[in-house]
Amino acid sequence: MKKLFILLFTVFLCYFNYAQNEDTTHQGIEIFLIDAYCKPDTPHPFILSFYTDVPAKSRVILDKKYEFEVSNQFNELHSAQIDVSKLVFMNKIVQFIIVAEDSIGNKVTSETFDFDLPYEPVITGGSSLLTLCLFGGFVFLLPTPNYVIQNGQSYFSLTKEIPFLSFRSKSFRYPASYFAIELTYIFSAEDKKFFRTSYKRLFELPVIEYIAPGFGGYTNFAGNNGISPEFTIGLFRVFDTFTIFTRYRYNFKPSGNKSHFHEINLGLYSGFFSIYL
Repeated sequence: MKKLFILLFTVFLCYFNYAQNEDTTHQGIEIFLIDAYCKPDTPHPFILSFYTDVPAKSRVILDKKYEFEVSNQFNELHSAQIDVSKLVFMNKIVQFIIVAEDSIGNKVTSETFDFDLPYEPVITGGSSLLTLCLFGGFVFLLPTPNYVIQNGQSYFSLTKEIPFLSFRSKSFRYPASYFAIELTYIFSAEDKKFFRTSYKRLFELPVIEYIAPGFGGYTNFAGNNGISPEFTIGLFRVFDTFTIFTRYRYNFKPSGNKSHFHEINLGLYSGFFSIYL
């Protein structure tokens, strides 16, 4: 009887350990962020600390390209101090992810976090990078073609929109909305030059880039003042920096019909020079 009891107890203990191991194997690693900030002190160390619910090794990846080891031993509390002053970032908001691995090889990648740089990032590097930046700035500042219909007549136009104030979205791919200024020149029309201000609200979509209803105002500084509801479709991205879009806009002067005109525009969007809030 005693031997039977010992045998049953041994079987139960083995089964319990097996079930516990199975549960651990299938259970994911939870990552809890504690601190993630960049000190204003030179050389601007990035302070990172987080907690995992099981002992794990960990590393952090900044801006999808800079990888640093945080813990090379199995720990639950992880911390690191990383000098980012020599790293090249395009924006003041730096995104990062945490990768953790437990003792039995389970890996997990955290959600995307971010921190603010205490300085304006400066683009440095070789001549190829400088050439690329100059080319990008040149493309960004190029005016885009515009088709205008007014009083049954068609006109060719050039226009350039510059977003100057943007509001961040959760995706960081596009702003949630932005304010812009725009200069338009309509060839052969009676009123040729227009200055505009507008507001756009962006909605990102899975098939195309986004749709953006908007509303603005225009003036030629000579009495032709009006308002402009518009609708933009972001079609596709180029070099992951510019977005090709098409836009329809209806311009009308509330006091009369003579100055009403339609516009169909094909342009480039980039928020590189915008101030983000």
